[in-house]
Amino acid sequence: MVRIVSRQLGLTGGKLVLLLAVVACCGPVCLAGTGGPEPILLELFTSQGCSSCPPADAWVQRLDSTQPMAGAEFIVLSEHVDYWNHDGWKDPYSSAQLTERQEEYASQFGLGEVYTPQIILDGDTVLKLSDQSQMIASLKKAAVAPMLPVSIQSATLTAGGPGVLTGTIVADGSGQRHGGEVYVAVALNSTQTDILAGENDGKKLTNVAVVKDLVKIGKMDKGKDFQQAFRVKLWSGADPSNLRLVAFVQESGEGKVLGAAMTRTILKK
Repeated sequence: MVRIVSRQLGLTGGKLVLLLAVVACCGPVCLAGTGGPEPILLELFTSQGCSSCPPADAWVQRLDSTQPMAGAEFIVLSEHVDYWNHDGWKDPYSSAQLTERQEEYASQFGLGEVYTPQIILDGDTVLKLSDQSQMIASLKKAAVAPMLPVSIQSATLTAGGPGVLTGTIVADGSGQRHGGEVYVAVALNSTQTDILAGENDGKKLTNVAVVKDLVKIGKMDKGKDFQQAFRVKLWSGADPSNLRLVAFVQESGEGKVLGAAMTRTILKK
């Protein structure tokens, strides 16, 4: 798998304006008459070492905070890849696992390469960050596509170090024609980092929904409900007030996301 950053896919100047215009457009009028909210899972593959990434980081941050589309809930995950770490700055949130996940998507979509920033919508669409009409159409389509109900129950962080996050994931698979793998992602609500080298040298970068752990907890058979407890060991000093938990069901091999849920309510035991 070739790992590159395509400058044509980078976001600067007018392309950032297009991104922000997508947020501005997708207000209540865009989805009049829909039920809701339907979850939309957006995975941003990014790096603090990539000068093209901060505008995309800002875009998902704005989606996360404003939730601008009526009838939909944007669930965002910032997945920091590690192939930028050789260029002067080692991203403290980067992960070889997340790079491999992005490579799996590239293989599924027949891209032949990975790049940052890249946004995957519900596991089956690559958003074209410089194409406003494609982004708006894709987001509208996702907002009215039915998802299987997923819920997170009793997410609790056991005190001490390292902490342990426990809870139960429930998914209603009745009538579902496809099975899937069930994941939980533990993410930091927000981070701020002073960048001291590399392409973003001298900048203070803010990231949201930064994935720290991504764990497959089980498999949901087609047409059957899923209910399973999970247990994830966290890092020492994990702060429940700056954590969120995302659960999602996805067809095998980084396929379509069938359902998703998110909570920022982490109980402390």
